[in-house]
Amino acid sequence: MKRNLLKRSLLIAPALFLIFCFNVQAGSRTQRQTQSAAVLTVGATPVPHAELLNLIKDDLAAQGITLRIVEFTDYVQPNMALISGDLDANFFQHIPYLESNDDWSAKLVSAFGVHVEPFGLYSAKFNNINQLPDGAIIAIPNDPTNGGRALLLLQANGLITLRDGAGLEATPRDVTGNPKNFRFRELEAALLPRSLSDVDAATINGNFALQAGFNPVMDSLIIEGAQSPYVNIITVRRGSEQDSKIIALRNALLSAKVKNYINNNYDGGVIAIF
Repeated sequence: MKRNLLKRSLLIAPALFLIFCFNVQAGSRTQRQTQSAAVLTVGATPVPHAELLNLIKDDLAAQGITLRIVEFTDYVQPNMALISGDLDANFFQHIPYLESNDDWSAKLVSAFGVHVEPFGLYSAKFNNINQLPDGAIIAIPNDPTNGGRALLLLQANGLITLRDGAGLEATPRDVTGNPKNFRFRELEAALLPRSLSDVDAATINGNFALQAGFNPVMDSLIIEGAQSPYVNIITVRRGSEQDSKIIALRNALLSAKVKNYINNNYDGGVIAIF
């Protein structure tokens, strides 16, 4: 009898050990999944997007969410990284830019809007648009929506005329009236602040102007009004809009704390829409 009990014990022990190991592994896997689920990875350009995200890190941490911020200095990679799953969201663009690429607009969607960065015309050589000489070289962004935005800004201030129906994606080829014979140089948006010494003026996105140390309200020759349609958005993959982490991010960003920070730190260069 003792021999049989011993034999059964020897047979049962390995099985119990395997069950124990399985439970430990399953528990570790569940813990890793829980930890992963509590991380929110957001891609952003440095100013003001990453600054605003850093402002709410502790607020999200109090809810058990670790906010991981990945900084980008261009306008293409954040969408590619979001589509590939390397990011949970990104924060750098407006809807016209998102919709300028069919692949992006098919896979990505705006979760909510946060602010407007008024687009402006800057110069290192002139203090007034009336000083721009005949044949002046004006640098504009080389992506369709921001290039069109630049030309619309110039048109709104009577510097050029665009053909009817040119719309948000106007290009220099759509210029039908150009009294001062401006010449346009199309450059990557991030390079525009550095181009000022080589051109007569440059239209610069608000975030890159701020990053270069400009006060958009004080330093621009002309600037968009507060009613600009180019609201900067939190972008996510389609179907993720109501994810609990995205809702937590929305509540944290659209808060009095963030609005007060925007009003007190950007001198009108960033305008909260909430």
